[in-house]
Amino acid sequence: MPKVSERGKLMPESPIRKLAPLAEKAKARGVKVYHLNIGQPDLETPQVALDALRTIDRKVLEYSPSDGFKSLRMKMVNYYSKYNIDVSVEDVIITTGGSEAVQFAFMSCLDPGDEIIVPEPAYANYTAFAIAAGVIVRPVVSSIEEGFAMPPISEFEKLITEKTKGILICNPNNPTGYLYTRKEMNQIRDLVKKYDLFLFSDEVYREFCYTGAPYISAFHLDNIENNVILVDSVSKRYSECGIRIGALVCKNKLVRENVMKFCQARLSPPLIGQIIAEASMDAPEEYLLNTYNEYVERRKFLIDGLNRIPGVYSPIPMGAFYTVARLPIDDSDKFCSWLLSDFEYEGQTVMMAPATGFYSTRENGRDEVRIAYALDKEDLRKSLILLQKALEFYPGRTN
Repeated sequence: MPKVSERGKLMPESPIRKLAPLAEKAKARGVKVYHLNIGQPDLETPQVALDALRTIDRKVLEYSPSDGFKSLRMKMVNYYSKYNIDVSVEDVIITTGGSEAVQFAFMSCLDPGDEIIVPEPAYANYTAFAIAAGVIVRPVVSSIEEGFAMPPISEFEKLITEKTKGILICNPNNPTGYLYTRKEMNQIRDLVKKYDLFLFSDEVYREFCYTGAPYISAFHLDNIENNVILVDSVSKRYSECGIRIGALVCKNKLVRENVMKFCQARLSPPLIGQIIAEASMDAPEEYLLNTYNEYVERRKFLIDGLNRIPGVYSPIPMGAFYTVARLPIDDSDKFCSWLLSDFEYEGQTVMMAPATGFYSTRENGRDEVRIAYALDKEDLRKSLILLQKALEFYPGRTN
């Protein structure tokens, strides 16, 4: 039997999806599962997007240009201008979701053996994309006690070697909901400029900032515009994760030329998805405002509820729609599996993502879980009851 690749062996399982088989078995037993593990919003997709899908009138479902339809890219330029992000249509490349944007950014800017610095906990697939590209992740670990605030910039600088080629941030952050301050962003800028690094900035959740302070994009930082690669997606803001439309935005012409080679190799981003995404950008402001207000309410409801459960602690997330909570448990992987395989209360259980998968070192996050508040408040209420009951019965409870 031929050997499989070492790269494949090194690829981590997704903490968000790896327990899906257990969830399916629970459902087959008749157990209702509340999915707090995944950032799949339950809010309706904008009506203009659904109408565009229903009224597609094409005789041929053809390839699109490898960088995406120009009409969509022009709309995205106008969208970015509302956030004082000044880019041209040539700077925007449409990708198959934000995930492909990260992959293409790594492969276009980094060589095997190069290193990037990543604040953790971090979106688990960053590590998977880095492994696929042969890139080494050097983590800077934040703590729940500090609300997952960015560690001192000196901790970043300690990790810089001749192999260091970039810093990756997610702002607002998935999984913690942390929102970088102007001071922190300026510190990152200064380090990027000092060592001439790439700054990979995942800004998928920019609509969901809850501090009242101005949103700071990597493109708002002075004198590093050729260092910045912005990753974006329409999945979360328009509740259309399944159409797989994202974007890589970059002013560096040499980077874009490299990215386009990978775009041409995969031929084109999804045709139908682009049609829907373009229509979505005509959604009324009321849609985004209502979405924002709903997440504000859900955030308060969830965090208040979590912190009322004995032994549970969650800081208040300032962006996105996730939080990382500390639980009185021995092992988050075991606990999240146990919820699906051994626990039910009144025919129901809850699915969460073990936070170990959001750190490079598994010892981190052993008593933490990531929770998405992408469900309505009634489902969140039931989920909180289930979590409290589960902690009462869990054999590995620690206090």
